[in-house]
Amino acid sequence: MQTIKISAQGGFLGGKFDEKALDTYINELGGDGWELTTAFDTNMSQGQTRDIVAIFKRPY
Repeated sequence: MQTIKISAQGGFLGGKFDEKALDTYINELGGDGWELTTAFDTNMSQGQTRDIVAIFKRPY
């Protein structure tokens, strides 16, 4: 199992994610045999997000 954390860029209370870069990275992991099992954000307050946590597994 592998866990990665992707942090938002910019902003004091929250930030932005580069969706294309995130999609590319997840697809690269998929090409290496990893499967995304779950992903969730870490809400701060009032819906603002600092990080996305993604958990992957590699089938045997």
